[in-house]
Amino acid sequence: MDIALLFSLMGVLMLLSVPIGIALGISTAICMSLFSQMPLVMIAQYCFTSLDSFPILAIPYFTLAGNLMGGSGISRRLVHFAESLVGFITGGLAMATVTACMFFAAISGSGPATVSAIGSFMIPQMKEKKYSGPFAAALTATAGSIGVIIPPSIPFVLYGVISGASISEMFLAGIIPGIMLGVALMIASYFIAKKRRYPVATEGFSIVDVFKAFRYSFWALLVPVIIMGGIYGGIFTPTEAAVASVAYALFVGFFVHKELTFSKLIDALRETVVVSSAGTFILGLSMSFAMYLTIGGIPMRIGQWIISFASSKSLVLFMILIFLLIVGCFIDNLSSMIILTPIFLPVMKQLGVDTIHFGLFLTVALAIGFVTPPFGANLFVASTVSNEKIDVIAKNAIIFVAAMLTVLLLVTYVPWFSMVLVNMMRRS
Repeated sequence: MDIALLFSLMGVLMLLSVPIGIALGISTAICMSLFSQMPLVMIAQYCFTSLDSFPILAIPYFTLAGNLMGGSGISRRLVHFAESLVGFITGGLAMATVTACMFFAAISGSGPATVSAIGSFMIPQMKEKKYSGPFAAALTATAGSIGVIIPPSIPFVLYGVISGASISEMFLAGIIPGIMLGVALMIASYFIAKKRRYPVATEGFSIVDVFKAFRYSFWALLVPVIIMGGIYGGIFTPTEAAVASVAYALFVGFFVHKELTFSKLIDALRETVVVSSAGTFILGLSMSFAMYLTIGGIPMRIGQWIISFASSKSLVLFMILIFLLIVGCFIDNLSSMIILTPIFLPVMKQLGVDTIHFGLFLTVALAIGFVTPPFGANLFVASTVSNEKIDVIAKNAIIFVAAMLTVLLLVTYVPWFSMVLVNMMRRS
């Protein structure tokens, strides 16, 4: 009864467009008052104590760093370097878009930010080279999803806070799957470009041009080296790395590229405050929601039901993937992760799935929601940048979503892809 009422209340409130954080708080408060002896003041207390966490500070700092780098000319330089690497191949401009998104993902940790930063340059450029507008927008929207997989990733930080998993290990686990997603999208782009006879971006591969582009993009390419090298070199924690990335973005924007202005700085700060404050509000109430779930033994009951219904581990994983993909169509990835992690993590532990592995395929599955209507945040950003209709972009994104689903299945059922680097670090 309590499970049915809890999730029914939450679902009805969301359908009424009540903000997710408030929906979580109201449904938790009603069920606590009806089915437990716990005082309601525990919701506020748990909100406060759960947010008193050093790793959570990484979220606003990584968000700010991505916003600052978007206004520092870094995205344009990454595009230039990507074109020098793959521009000579059939569909090279599309591949350069994916490659640039992968580079920017290692800076921003955000899907929509990646689409906005790279799409503003690449979508008009692809249109100029006779690429279809909906194709260009669909590719950029899909490639932008890599922004939450390749480290540093804001969802990885959030998952680490909720689950207690190592954020450093989550970052490491995301490297290979992130590259796999990029390669899968480039392969799909190649076949589409070949069929439609899209032109190449450059006349041929030149190591000299690559070297020149590398010099032009050097300060931009140095960002992931500093962040990841600092973390795994033991110089600083992921949270300290986020602060270092902000300092680096300010230095490069003001003194190296000299494209970051005071007005852009204010805009970046404003956007960071809006995004981070909303996320923090949801996170606090979601932790109270998770507390009620745990005390009531709800995750264990759901886990026992799933395991009794499914006949094998593979089937359980498949059912959870389908559920995650459906949820991703309606709720953003951060909110979905906050709600679903406390529910499914105990199930994964019962099945012997590593916490890091679960966090990885959970993030990949929810990232696909960036390009699946009706939510599809990346679709809206790409539509704004390209002036193409959302339904047309979504139709053109089907082939790219299929490529992402293939990678999702590989990452889910072959743990080696997400765990090999983590296991190497654990043994060292």
